[in-house]
Amino acid sequence: MKLSANLGFLWADRPLPDAIHAAKAAGFDAVECHWPYIFDIKEVSMALAETGLPMLGLNTDRGDTSVGENGLSALVGREADARAAIDQAIAYAAALNVPNIHVMAGFAQGDAAHACFIENLIYACENAAQHGMTILIEPLNSYDAPGYFLTTTRQGLEVIKDVGRANLKLMFDCYHVQLMEGDVSHKLKALLPHIGHIQFASVPTRGTPDQGELNYAHVFKVIKGLNYSAPLGAEYKPSGDTDASLGWMKTLAG
Repeated sequence: MKLSANLGFLWADRPLPDAIHAAKAAGFDAVECHWPYIFDIKEVSMALAETGLPMLGLNTDRGDTSVGENGLSALVGREADARAAIDQAIAYAAALNVPNIHVMAGFAQGDAAHACFIENLIYACENAAQHGMTILIEPLNSYDAPGYFLTTTRQGLEVIKDVGRANLKLMFDCYHVQLMEGDVSHKLKALLPHIGHIQFASVPTRGTPDQGELNYAHVFKVIKGLNYSAPLGAEYKPSGDTDASLGWMKTLAG
């Protein structure tokens, strides 16, 4: 099984180029990011070339975090800002050959927010298609992100249907899905044609996957049985030093 290190959480205390090298040394097959924009593209590109690791994905900018924003694309009246964030993400991803961009919806509710999200996603998909990229949307759980627009895989499928673009897929984060819906194994099977990337962390603490209520030995076996061969994203929060948290790589994914 191939694994991707999410450098938004793993080695988050290091500059991104250094974190990429740490992921390589730890045995990961790929990396992914949250918001890499403060780091020089040339330095990040050099680190990827030196390690031979692909970067699988990154997120659009959250907006004004000082007032608690967590994405812009479902915010009515912020369409220009949302599309600027999409443009920024596509440009950064294109420079690094990143195949996936997670377009963040933000805190919003209602039909107007849905329509706004659809239009911004159409914009994102059409521009991303010019670079052969996939746009991802991710349901977030209501415990960590109360008020976030997109919360369930069912809602995600409705959005995908309304957008109607082949390069729009679900980011299936087992942690979020388990907290909101449960039944992760069956949902993986049912949603596989719509899944663009899979992530994991323990439930409910979002720690290493060898603890908590979700049996990842079983979940990983299910994913293998689906012939899903892309790297799985380790997006958990280490309780201390990242290197000291990696024992699960041998016991669960070895």
